[in-house]
Amino acid sequence: MKKVLELKNVHTYYGKIHALKGINLEVFEGEIVTLIGANGAGKTTTLRTISGMIHPKEGEVLFEGVAVQHLPAHLIVKRGIGHVPEGRRIFPRLTVEENLEIGAYLENDRHKVEERKAEVFELFPRLAERRRQLGGTLSGGEQQMLAIGRALMQDPRILLMDEPSMGLAPVLVDLIFETIAELNKRGKTILLVEQNALKALEIAHRGYVLQTGEITLSGPAKELAENEEVKRAYLGG
Repeated sequence: MKKVLELKNVHTYYGKIHALKGINLEVFEGEIVTLIGANGAGKTTTLRTISGMIHPKEGEVLFEGVAVQHLPAHLIVKRGIGHVPEGRRIFPRLTVEENLEIGAYLENDRHKVEERKAEVFELFPRLAERRRQLGGTLSGGEQQMLAIGRALMQDPRILLMDEPSMGLAPVLVDLIFETIAELNKRGKTILLVEQNALKALEIAHRGYVLQTGEITLSGPAKELAENEEVKRAYLGG
């Protein structure tokens, strides 16, 4: 299998706070890999470091074998890394359709933009129904669909997803996880950060456990789900 993403000994700081302490992580083409851990463990920081929103002080972020840790965020997007941020971050005063179009701002081929928009509407029929509605008037679940759809508009080769089920009703949580699994079936490689560890491990191929900026466990998702330490800490076991 082709290695899409690799972090090698990554150290990231917020000022003097040492947030990531030598992270080593890899994602292969066609996988769902999940990163689980408590609040403040460094999960969001890991994704932000990959997507160029923060630059590490040490270590390498390799995307398809090329070091990208010093590139600005817009060039990392251009290379094929999509990011669905925590908290959705949609544009509330723009319509659903305008939000999606912004996701494709690097694509000059209008035909491709329309094709991708049609794919998003096929994946999320609710967005098609609300295409002319302002983003800020959507429900939380619809806003999450829009955030995912916007990231898909750039046709990324890997999708970073940060807490996609946060704050959603249980029925919508199920829908979001079904969608992630469906995207993976369609060929998307996904790195998923999720506090709902049980759900994340159900759909992931492999996982990493992050504690205070360090990877403490990794392995096949099924093995992590059966690990007594993981059960106690994250699965309510």
